[in-house]
Amino acid sequence: MKLARRSRKIGKNDVIEVVRAQRESGYRLKIHFSDGARRIIDFGPFLKSSRNPMIRAFLDQGRFAGFTIRDGDLMWGDYELCFPIADLYENRI
Repeated sequence: MKLARRSRKIGKNDVIEVVRAQRESGYRLKIHFSDGARRIIDFGPFLKSSRNPMIRAFLDQGRFAGFTIRDGDLMWGDYELCFPIADLYENRI
């Protein structure tokens, strides 16, 4: 299930933050942004295609499920894995 994208573009002065995230299934998260936009993002292809063992470690479902939101950022561990908010917003990971 995909959520409809809003047609609004992020302006250079807009501050967008992640306000909530919930796990859907597998490596998919539903992410809620501060402007009301929502995205379902599948991190599986990124994790599976990475050759970096530190990133591939998040293929472990338990470790992947350990994400947090800190200061508007979606992250795992102590910034062990995080993505630019603009990339999450545009679903470009």
